[in-house]
Amino acid sequence: MGAQFGRKGRARPGPHSYGMTSYTPADALAIEADGLVKVFGEQRAVDGVSLAVPQGAVYGVLGPNGAGKTTTIRMLATLLRPDGGSARIFGHDVRSEPTAVRSLIGVTGQYASVDEKLSATENLIIFSRLLGLSRADSRRRSTELLEEFGLTEAANKPLENFSGGMRRRLDLAASLIATPPLLFLDEPTTGLDPRTRAQMWETIRRLVREGATVLLTTQYLDEADQLADRIAVIDRGKVIADGTSDELKASVGVSALQLTVADTGDLEQARTLIGEFLSRAAGKLVEATTVPEVGRITAPLDDPSITADLLIRLRDNDIRVEEITVSKPSLDEVFFALTGHGAEDTSTDTEVSAA
Repeated sequence: MGAQFGRKGRARPGPHSYGMTSYTPADALAIEADGLVKVFGEQRAVDGVSLAVPQGAVYGVLGPNGAGKTTTIRMLATLLRPDGGSARIFGHDVRSEPTAVRSLIGVTGQYASVDEKLSATENLIIFSRLLGLSRADSRRRSTELLEEFGLTEAANKPLENFSGGMRRRLDLAASLIATPPLLFLDEPTTGLDPRTRAQMWETIRRLVREGATVLLTTQYLDEADQLADRIAVIDRGKVIADGTSDELKASVGVSALQLTVADTGDLEQARTLIGEFLSRAAGKLVEATTVPEVGRITAPLDDPSITADLLIRLRDNDIRVEEITVSKPSLDEVFFALTGHGAEDTSTDTEVSAA
């Protein structure tokens, strides 16, 4: 189950005092990381990651498997020691003040670590007792969390009978036993059905409304778009872009052109023609990218009114178009434009082997 840190046996603290450590509203950043590096053998899993996460926000870290997201969280949560760079949580250094950092955070990982034979209630009570709560407080807190996460009816069932969505909700519940001010949620909706995923989104929004700060890693572009106040795009251990969802979308053009050719044999010629046509129209270099498997071409489009002229140019070159759409760019297009590959692509999954 997700690691849980926080002061033992204490109820939710006041608005500016959490766990063993207090901070004031003047401390603008919940997380401040500068040039974090982590090396496993010859692989630089994290290669100079810098993040600035304001208090009371959802900060999304977007990237494919193996990009370095989990390794970054593990360093920020004091579970891995950085090989380079620095990081501070509410002003406390992760290297020199790990106890203070742990009193301020909760961590929910990608996979729940639970006892399959025990019930949801028994698992939560065990974690509560490990955090120092009394027997009575442990049972009370477990009951509250099970009700909050819609698990009351399954409270006494062994976890081996739980669905994936129920397990993820229980994992998040466990990370909130001590209501920490900063939550690290590492791909919390992986493997969930759409309904349960939407429930998790609402839970995350509620936590932030109540004053928590959330650092959320995800492979799901729509999840980052829906939840995050600000997004860092990470690929191959580096942050390659940072901004709000709208800022990232604007970086690839006012609109996005998606075009599917009828004959995939025409794909490369069509890509070249589209790139040249749009570059001349924009007065700057515009690169079109392809998805060969489906014969699709994607390109940023500053002026949607030239679409008809583009279709005429393709027709004049005997390139038949099967489908064309012009829309506001999505984070999918942003990620593809920034990295040259989709967010679902995987690189060497160093972070999983290191976890």
